[in-house]
Amino acid sequence: MAVSIEDIKRLKSLTGVGLTEAKTALTEADGDFDKALEAMRKKGLTRAEKRGERVASEGIIETYSHSGRVGVVVEVNCETDFVARTEEFKALAHDLALHIAAMNPQYVNADDIPADERERKTGEFTEKAKNEGKPDAMVAQIADGMAKKYFAELCLLDQAFVKDPSTSVGELIKATGAKLGENIVVRRMARLELGVN
Repeated sequence: MAVSIEDIKRLKSLTGVGLTEAKTALTEADGDFDKALEAMRKKGLTRAEKRGERVASEGIIETYSHSGRVGVVVEVNCETDFVARTEEFKALAHDLALHIAAMNPQYVNADDIPADERERKTGEFTEKAKNEGKPDAMVAQIADGMAKKYFAELCLLDQAFVKDPSTSVGELIKATGAKLGENIVVRRMARLELGVN
């Protein structure tokens, strides 16, 4: 099936790949644009995971204030100053600041959770499972599952993205990194709310 130049250009703009790679993807998908796009996204996310090992020391510090009552500062890093200056990267940083203001994550990712806090909550969930009469053999597994769910709601990268709950913040960052061709990392964040300690 013949592949139109319009589809090639559209696929290129949506995925950030070269024209030849976009044409190849469309040819392999027999001209089915959606199928080609899905294949390119999978390929791009795989590349983004490999990029995760590269150092991200450039980027921007984004600020956001909501009605003067909630303020956010977030450091979003990438590999090059060139990417840090792109509109897409700046839009991602802004969306992350907006998300932090709305969802109030306590940690960037699960690695930031203090071990004593993790142990304390797991202990609480263990007691809860025992009190509910769960089988002894299942208590530890149930408590771990409850703790994982509890902390996922507090970790920025695990939260459902406020503008599109069908994707997590971590997936949004990976997809943007795949499109821009760089490793993107949220280094740190702070959220202040008027009258709240």
